[in-house]
Amino acid sequence: MEARALDPITLEVVRNRLDAIAQEMQDALVRSGYSNIIKEGHDCSAALFDCNGEVAAQATALPAQLGCLPSAVRRVLQQFKPESMSDGDVFILNDPYDGGTHLPDIALIAPVFHEASVVAFTACIAHHQDIGGKTPGSLPTDSTEIFQEGLRIPLVKLYDKGTPNAVVHAFIERNVRIPNIVLGDLGAQLAALNVGKARLITLFEQHGTAQLIAYMSELLNRAEILTRRAIEQIRPGSYSFEDYLDSDGIDADRLVRIRVTVTVRSSDLHIDFNGSDAQVRGPINADKAAVMSAVYFVAKAIGDPTAPNNGGCYRPITVNLPEGSIVNPRPPAAVNGRTITMKRIADTILGALVPAMPQKIPAAPSGLVRVLVFGGNDPASGRTFVCTDFSTGGTGGHPQGDGVDSLETDIANTMNMPAESLELHYPLRVHRYVLIRDSGGAGTHRGGLGVEREIELLRGEATVTLREDRHRTKAWGLYGGEPPPFAHAEIRHLDGSKTVIPSKGVFRLLAGERIHCWATGGAGYGDALDRDPGVVVQDVVDDKVSMESAADRYGVVGIDRGRRIYDEAGTKARRQAMRARRSPISWTYDRGTRE
Repeated sequence: MEARALDPITLEVVRNRLDAIAQEMQDALVRSGYSNIIKEGHDCSAALFDCNGEVAAQATALPAQLGCLPSAVRRVLQQFKPESMSDGDVFILNDPYDGGTHLPDIALIAPVFHEASVVAFTACIAHHQDIGGKTPGSLPTDSTEIFQEGLRIPLVKLYDKGTPNAVVHAFIERNVRIPNIVLGDLGAQLAALNVGKARLITLFEQHGTAQLIAYMSELLNRAEILTRRAIEQIRPGSYSFEDYLDSDGIDADRLVRIRVTVTVRSSDLHIDFNGSDAQVRGPINADKAAVMSAVYFVAKAIGDPTAPNNGGCYRPITVNLPEGSIVNPRPPAAVNGRTITMKRIADTILGALVPAMPQKIPAAPSGLVRVLVFGGNDPASGRTFVCTDFSTGGTGGHPQGDGVDSLETDIANTMNMPAESLELHYPLRVHRYVLIRDSGGAGTHRGGLGVEREIELLRGEATVTLREDRHRTKAWGLYGGEPPPFAHAEIRHLDGSKTVIPSKGVFRLLAGERIHCWATGGAGYGDALDRDPGVVVQDVVDDKVSMESAADRYGVVGIDRGRRIYDEAGTKARRQAMRARRSPISWTYDRGTRE
């Protein structure tokens, strides 16, 4: 049956229906999840694909995972032709070197049938609380090869015509520390796929196969057109930038470089990672799917916000990933910590585009998501537990205003992990959870604040994995805006002593000991001496900026917190003296000092 002429009103209705279906899948996954990383942290994503494997719609979830799903669906289509598929089939994979990303992220893909043919695919990916390997939670920061990181699942059928593959289920069950939780989360993923299939079949029945496929194709084309128009507004040329990671988790003293050259030519964008460091021994190597997630995030960030959120947005982009590098490692390189590398990739690409898009790119965000994984045996119940806790930093100041406090940025979009959830289900107590005063970089528009979090182990002993960054480098400020302070972390022992710990490590925690982390904020935008003094006073009143910082960074003196006033004459004189000592601002980036 041939498709009729496309009606613009129906096209918009179809666009919103597809988006709503993807979001309903996402909601079903979160509400059905067993682990706290899914039901509280929302570390999962759902999307719809057309019959050719191109993204048709995606939920508002994690760009880090949504960019990986296209790789997984393409891998399915490489091995299984649509005519060989059956209704009720569900494919599973997690191998970073064969269509997946890091091992805890398991992708499930299901074909959608209408009129006896595959017309689309539903897909979802979820970070599982454990997939085996050398540490609870499967994120060992000291792994040197992927075999230490957990169970590698090649592309296989988890369900064949609706019948579960008992062998695959058994392999998973025997290789994870908390099988009831892992299998429960797989069930939540299956529920999400089934919700998407049911809603898509209804949509195909309403519009007809040929017509709906034509509408999906048109939405892809329109997304490409709108993205190309946005790229055409960027100043043509080649722009290079580099940024650094603290270490690879093995060599604590060696910074790891990410370098990009972004070339803007007409409506095309080419991103070249030549100059990035070679692959490292530790697990911060980023596989191709992970790198493309960061690239796709930037495409959406600089593109037309009204464009449909589908694979058409990615068509104008080409990428060069040098083989054997930090952004394209050779197997069996370890990759479980690639999230922080993806965040730095996003920072670096946006940093390169600052001169190409003047006054449009914000200052760098904190550049980290602080991940703590606790695992052990709870003496009170005799049960093995594994759980994850997140903390976020602040976003960077931007041309229109201040950064946002404690907000996940760029490729990550995980939610706050409530203290109540941790304390209810695990032998943990959250003693401190506050915004950190002075943790945002100073500027005309201040960086958002980071978060301090202190957690005590109540019973037994636990293995604790810490994964974050920016202990040794700082997020870059723009146009005179200053970087935030370093992030840092420590363990408080039973005798009251403290051990400062690096940004990546695996540690042993005894009952009564606490791990205390300070996630830094975002960088500032513009000269701090141009910030409205009244706003600085309000920051002091809100305890976001200290009196000392108000004077030393912003030049605002004589603040009376109770009356919310300041010494206008003294502030004017102090700012004039500070400008005279500093000289006029002539720099674009401020990276601050390194440790």
